[in-house]
Amino acid sequence: MPDTTKTKAGASGDLIAIRLPVWWTFGGLVAGLFAGLMLADSARLDTALMVTQPVGSLWLRALQMTIIPLVAALLVLGITQMAQAATAGKAARRMLALVFVVLAMSGAIAAIAMPALLAAFPIPGSASGMLAAGQVEAQKVPVIGDFVTQLIAPNIIAAAAETAMLPLTIFFAMFALAMVRLPDEQRETLLRFFRALANTMLTIIGWVLWAAPVGVFALALGVAARSGGEAFATLAHYILVVSAMGGCVLLGAYLLASVGGRISPLRFARAMIPAQAVAISTQSSLASLPAMLDSAGRLGLRERTADFVLPLAVAIFRATSPAMNLAVVIYVATLSGVQLSPTLMIIGIGVAFIISVGSVSLPGSISFVVSIGPIAIAMGVPVEPLALLVAVEMLPDIMRTLANVTMNVAVTATVDQSTQD
Repeated sequence: MPDTTKTKAGASGDLIAIRLPVWWTFGGLVAGLFAGLMLADSARLDTALMVTQPVGSLWLRALQMTIIPLVAALLVLGITQMAQAATAGKAARRMLALVFVVLAMSGAIAAIAMPALLAAFPIPGSASGMLAAGQVEAQKVPVIGDFVTQLIAPNIIAAAAETAMLPLTIFFAMFALAMVRLPDEQRETLLRFFRALANTMLTIIGWVLWAAPVGVFALALGVAARSGGEAFATLAHYILVVSAMGGCVLLGAYLLASVGGRISPLRFARAMIPAQAVAISTQSSLASLPAMLDSAGRLGLRERTADFVLPLAVAIFRATSPAMNLAVVIYVATLSGVQLSPTLMIIGIGVAFIISVGSVSLPGSISFVVSIGPIAIAMGVPVEPLALLVAVEMLPDIMRTLANVTMNVAVTATVDQSTQD
């Protein structure tokens, strides 16, 4: 994500805008890796690690402490906004139904294709311990009975203290849906509270991410000292395979436009070129909205449909989120030696599906932490590696935006076709 400001629209207002030093963070990663390589066989390595390890751990803890309250606030705001949108008419309801299907399929794609891709193109062998976080133990895989009973937490405070993300996610999703049924005055009071909570957490995480160049440098130095030059190869491998999951969603957009919108793939591809060019250059769905509206006009979609569906899609829909977020967690699990059972995959798909509603239109670094952290925690996968991977998120984010923009127009074409008289 470039050094730009992005905001997330709430139900009746905006969350604060945040500007983040993304390129400085990437520079801290590269500098830390090179420093670790140079110190790997040096007598000064132990002295350097005595300084960098506490700094890196402190920054990582500061990053983790905001996850639960920020996720709670964004889930309530995002799901409330989606539920209210469902009352806007037939086009809105059909769009939301299609959004749910696409998000579910997006998560399923990663659960099936990502392990197969890693089997075909394995992570560099000597890097098996590069990002491993030895301080975190994988959760015990629950049997089906325990899994069902753990969906609901009898004590939500205890669940938060234990970072039990699955029952927490379900609780706040139910909370948001219940809020929609409240009288307007009571609902607005709660929305103002959660918007203030989100803004407070965003301010804190903004402060933490401003220190990211230092924190990432400290973590990367230790990684390079342990793994050598394989650290670079592993990061490049990670970028390619995670981006490939976004590529699957991109291909799905062309398929949806062809089947649901009844538009030939060649015609759709030609009409999407301007919007895709803006998406690649800005890495922002919001900035791509005017170009998406232009592409909808080139495809002959009704103006009333495009003017309603596309802004709503930009506000509440990220087609690549379940696929690419779950892909990151699967990658870290594979790298760290965590075995993912079918039950854990189902948990991951479910959490990724719900979380995708609450993390839209945030800066890439914040969205990365807020969206992927809960999935990793719910699946028993170490979250420590995310502190390094966030430094290269700007590269997979190009694919995220490209596929999201393309899918937004494909969904609009499908809704337009399905609501014609």
